[in-house]
Parts: sequence; structure tokens; C-alpha cells
Amino acid sequence: MSRSEFLLKTLSTPTSLAQKAALVLGGSLVIAIAAQISVPMFPVPMTLQTLAILMVAFTLGARLGTAALVAYLAEGAMGLPVFANGGAGLAYMFGPTGGFLLGFVLMAYIAGKAADHGWARKPVLGFAAALLASAAIYLPGLAWPALAMGVAPSTLISGWMAPFIAGDVVKALLAALIVAGAFNLRKSLR
Repeated sequence: MSRSEFLLKTLSTPTSLAQKAALVLGGSLVIAIAAQISVPMFPVPMTLQTLAILMVAFTLGARLGTAALVAYLAEGAMGLPVFANGGAGLAYMFGPTGGFLLGFVLMAYIAGKAADHGWARKPVLGFAAALLASAAIYLPGLAWPALAMGVAPSTLISGWMAPFIAGDVVKALLAALIVAGAFNLRKSLR
């Protein structure tokens, strides 16, 4: 077995706890880096987090993808500057973006479940799953400011949702194409 075949097999079928932990921590790092690439908007910045979350979950599946998101949130809660614009700590998590942070876990689970069923390997099914997962973040993302901060429904739609929809569609498409392309490339290398 060549080195590239060994590496490919190791990455595609993690068996040890150490391998799984490395994938989870690596996934949380990818998400943390993507969070720093942002367009300043108020009250919620537009970042590449959702693209990273979709790609991590499509690659790792529901269990490890969701674990990567939980690790990411735990890192932020402990004070590491992993959130958008270097945000960190519990105060940040209970701020305006708190609902979206929770929604990221739901997003990872939905995208990971789709990947577990083979949808991430097919661009059209991956795109559909990515759209569903992207839409799911708005449930807690909008409920949080409505309930905890008293933000009016019209403001939620116009300021917290509408500006992000086009970007979410583009990021869902990119995630589906990149991950399906990577799976097809991997298949052709065998």
C-alpha cells in the first residue's frame, strides 16, 4: 500500500478515538478560521462560517460534524477568540448571535445526516440538503432575538434574515459542489 493510499484510507475511515478527535478538532478549527472572514453587518456579521459548517458536516457526517460544532462552541465559551471578528466568551454567546450559534449545531446535524445517507456525494442532493440545513439556522437564530431581546418580527425579517438569504444559497451551492467534487476525485484516485 502506497503512502497516498494509506493516507486516503486513514482519512476516509477513522477508527481510533485519536483519529476521530483530530477530525473533530480540525473541523472546529476550519469553522473558527472561516468565522474570521466576515463582512461587518449589524446586528449579525456575514461570515464564511456556514460554508465551513456545511463542508465539515458533509465530510465528517452527523456524529463527528455535530461534535466539531459542539467543540467550536465549547472553545468559544472557554474564551478562545473563535467567533466572528475574534468574539469569545459566554457574554458573546448570549448576545445577538446566540441563536445562530445554536442553529449552527442543527445545521451541522442536518448536513451530516444527509452526508450519512450519501447525499453529499451528489451535487443536486447535496445542494438540497445544504439549503435545508441553511434554512434551519433561522429557527433559533430568529427566535433568540425575538424572545430574549424583544426584536420585532418585521425587524427580524428585514435585518436578521433577508440580507443573508442570497449568500446562504451561494454558500450551499459551493459546499455541495466542492464536497461532491472532492468525493468524485477521491473515487477516481482509487
